[in-house]
Amino acid sequence: MSGWGYMLMMVAVVVFWVAIAVVVIALVRGLAHTPELPSPHVDTPEQVLAHRLARGEIDDDEYQRKLHLLQGHDHRVE
Repeated sequence: MSGWGYMLMMVAVVVFWVAIAVVVIALVRGLAHTPELPSPHVDTPEQVLAHRLARGEIDDDEYQRKLHLLQGHDHRVE
């Protein structure tokens, strides 16, 4: 081989490794990219209270009392 053959071989090896690096970087970026997820739904206090009633954690009287407190209808005399 002449000097040009060795030069061409060196350039080909560099191009090969650069191509491998580009492919690896593209794969990593493609796999790491996650789509934007919508923000999680946050229940209002009234909804949380209704869920507790539905699960049986509180009874209807406690639900009504706490619902009135949340809505600002506290008419207790102290």
